[in-house]
Amino acid sequence: MPVRTPPPVKELADLASLGTVPALLRQLRGLGGCARPIRLDGHRTEIDTATGQILSELHAADLPAGHLLVRCNNRRTTRCPACAETYRRDTYHLITAGLRGGKGTSDQVATHPRVFATFTAPSFGPVHNRPDSGRCRCGTQHPEDAGELGTPLDPETYDYEAAVLWNAHAGALWRRFSIYLRREIAKRAGLTQRDFRHHARVSFAKVAEYQKRGAVHFHAVIRLDGPDGGDTPPPAWATVELLADAIQTATAKADITGPIVDGRAHAFAFGTQLDIRPIRSADLDGGTELTDRAVAAYIAKYATKGAETATGTLDRPIKFLAELARARLSEHARRMIRTAWALGAQPELEDLRLRAWAHMLGFRGHFSTKTRRYSTTLGALRTARAEWRRLQAAIARGEEAPQPATADSDETTLVLAHWSFAGTGLTPGEEFLAATVQPAPGTEGEATHA
Repeated sequence: MPVRTPPPVKELADLASLGTVPALLRQLRGLGGCARPIRLDGHRTEIDTATGQILSELHAADLPAGHLLVRCNNRRTTRCPACAETYRRDTYHLITAGLRGGKGTSDQVATHPRVFATFTAPSFGPVHNRPDSGRCRCGTQHPEDAGELGTPLDPETYDYEAAVLWNAHAGALWRRFSIYLRREIAKRAGLTQRDFRHHARVSFAKVAEYQKRGAVHFHAVIRLDGPDGGDTPPPAWATVELLADAIQTATAKADITGPIVDGRAHAFAFGTQLDIRPIRSADLDGGTELTDRAVAAYIAKYATKGAETATGTLDRPIKFLAELARARLSEHARRMIRTAWALGAQPELEDLRLRAWAHMLGFRGHFSTKTRRYSTTLGALRTARAEWRRLQAAIARGEEAPQPATADSDETTLVLAHWSFAGTGLTPGEEFLAATVQPAPGTEGEATHA
């Protein structure tokens, strides 16, 4: 049975004597369940520039918690489940908008050629797996939850150096692939690379996922649009088949030159396992192709996971290698981190910042990225949600709903704000109270703005 932490009676009694518990509960409720909020000192003042009148003032010291509490917005499920769920939902809506339209994206994108592609890492040595034949190379038929899956059959011959450097160069390899992809599409359309941008545009959104062996691979939605993105139809020659064929060729051609480490030259390319599947409308059934809803849900799921989920490594940076001694890690993850740490000491690899990203096994890229014209942005989604919450709060107070400013409006509000970092997390009393309240409506997905 789980051990229950006794309530901090003294701190709760002090809060009760001050009469701040109801207000503190409201402040904690607005965090939407965030496990480790950021504490800020400072103030915020709104001034009507026409009259000089102070419209509102907020001082952190006057708040029940003594600080302004804002959500941590960490995307990792292992760090903050509530904020990770927000990130997952936002990613789902972002991907869906690029597949079906909405949120400022034309619904015509649903008719454009679209594929879901998975790009894998090359082999660095045989690992325990679950092949279609049923038995691993070690002769065992591993269950799905076997701890040895993804670990090397022979750790002494496994190429840990190349595995770490692959992760460190995966982002650069993707950029090289995207350049080749445009070239291959233009070639198939009989266009020069310069003319291609006047006829079509490649839009994509991708997410990085760690395989159990600790190597990064990419899942991507790739769409072929007209020259102005999703708002314009693609040319007649743009088909799913042409797009898939161009992806196949560009993947095979894309490679980058890596560093020379102790006399050994490295070069990187994607693995031979490339999966490309057309995306259908969600209204269709059957077949082996994917629906847009399934693709969006799949990408959103992996947007909140890091190396710690797949390989059992750490979910935060380390300052000293000695920290591994008390960490609960698999031996494979431990060796990947040690390799990244050792490589990070070499001056010629300084730009890779391998020690700073050793907990990520060398990968330092963004987990989810997209082209500008693919769809809306995470920032736009958060801003819209924050505006909605402010509207709901005004209605709950019985105030007239605030009207958004227009371009012709002469009304201007000057906002003066200064905030400084004061720490993270909640006090024991705040943690106890936070566990007793439900998030305020709309805050489950909000990035709190100061």
